[in-house]
Amino acid sequence: MEKTEEKVKVKNIKEKKKTEKKKINKESEIEKKLREENTNLNEKVLRISAEMQNMRRRYEEEISNIYKYEGEELIVKLLAIVDNFERAISLDDRDLTDELSKFLSGFKMIYTNLLNILDSMEVKVIDCQGLEFDPNKMEAVLTEKDENLPANVVLEVLQKGYTYKDKVIRVAMVKVNE
Repeated sequence: MEKTEEKVKVKNIKEKKKTEKKKINKESEIEKKLREENTNLNEKVLRISAEMQNMRRRYEEEISNIYKYEGEELIVKLLAIVDNFERAISLDDRDLTDELSKFLSGFKMIYTNLLNILDSMEVKVIDCQGLEFDPNKMEAVLTEKDENLPANVVLEVLQKGYTYKDKVIRVAMVKVNE
């Protein structure tokens, strides 16, 4: 009887060990799943953090550009006025005794003041006369053939182009050699 009791005890002990092993295996599986989930969540937090930094950087760049090019719309509108002044000034004013010449000299003063203001705002004329055609700064409106000059060279500027700080706000309209 003792032997059977001992056998039962041994059997019970073995069953307890098996049950404990199963519990340990289950716990290690749960622990493994939790670690994987923790790793996934950590990666997600890093991605979201990086995305937030990128959004903040883009926002700051946009705000910086808004302030940098703050007066661009007004300047573009003023360029049409500058063009009109240039057309008016191009009239002949050699005889300074008549009324037209007096108006022209007044126009020249206003024009000079306007150019000085634009210059102080970092508005510059795009220099292109005699240079190679650059499609980023110029628009070819006409072409002409001149054997004395190389191909793709600006022959005449029909309308001036302008830059505001480092940005082209109006391309120059030019006549290009074929």
